[in-house]
Amino acid sequence: MKTLILIRHAKSGWDDHGARDFDRRLNSKGERAARTMGRHMRELGLSWDHAIASPAARVVETLTQVSAGYDRAIEPEWDRRAYLASATMLLDLVHHAPASADALLLSGHNPGLEELILLLVPDRTGDPLRDEVEAKFPTASVAVIMCEGDEWSAVAPGKCTLTAFARPRDLDPELGPDPD
Repeated sequence: MKTLILIRHAKSGWDDHGARDFDRRLNSKGERAARTMGRHMRELGLSWDHAIASPAARVVETLTQVSAGYDRAIEPEWDRRAYLASATMLLDLVHHAPASADALLLSGHNPGLEELILLLVPDRTGDPLRDEVEAKFPTASVAVIMCEGDEWSAVAPGKCTLTAFARPRDLDPELGPDPD
């Protein structure tokens, strides 16, 4: 059994309208949300052997803040292919994760992360966690997926189970969506 931990980057800003999307930085709410999610991951006892992440500024900063909240450094393999990647590309990254890793942390962007969860976890009636992800996988959310098999290359659509899903607003209502 392999464990896949997915983290979507935290809330970023559009303060610098001249900046490239790749260079967008977290806003203060995003920093707070990422630290909160790091603390939550520690409380859940989540651990990982290897990490792969998009090198976009908002992902780099998210993982820095998650690390601060968790009190453990995340030292990912920065992979440009994870930047705005499709579910198919993300699954390819998973398939090529080191065989020695039993738990993989993958951090990046939507819609790819959300679509990866929906691809891997079968649509069964009465699965509230999957239903929540299908409704929305918000910024700084964390999902934990258990995958059948002993090899990352065996991770296949519909063969995994979503065992945990948390959004920042689940832990702190002030981290919920901004009012219109």
